[in-house]
Amino acid sequence: MERRNFIRLSVMGAGAMGATQLVLAQPAAAESLSAIKNIYFTQESPGRWKGKEATHLPVITVTAEGANCHVKVVTPHEMKGLEHYIVKHVLLDKNYEVLAEHIFNPLEDKMASSVFLVNNYQGTLYALSMCNKHDLWLSSVNS
Repeated sequence: MERRNFIRLSVMGAGAMGATQLVLAQPAAAESLSAIKNIYFTQESPGRWKGKEATHLPVITVTAEGANCHVKVVTPHEMKGLEHYIVKHVLLDKNYEVLAEHIFNPLEDKMASSVFLVNNYQGTLYALSMCNKHDLWLSSVNS
């Protein structure tokens, strides 16, 4: 990867992580949620990106094997080089704490798919998917 592209992707990833932690660390009070509704988008609240839900929402699949859970996150979105792509997936626990993340290389990755191993976890899992053009999307699943 060219140095300029590497630096750009690194800065975008770091900025996205910081914004994600800032936004999700806020209390879930109604006034806080209404203030941040245009920072991340959901199936129920796609905001200005209405109509983009099908290709931007992360799809979460949990497969349990004893105490271990394999969590697969797929965003059915094109990976069109640096023009239009999924930047990263972030897996969060029920308290919005980061469990894991995966940053994509749009010049090499053909699909936005991540697999995470989570040990001894029960409760809601959240997945974030960040598109370079259509912002941050949030989905959840109960495990």
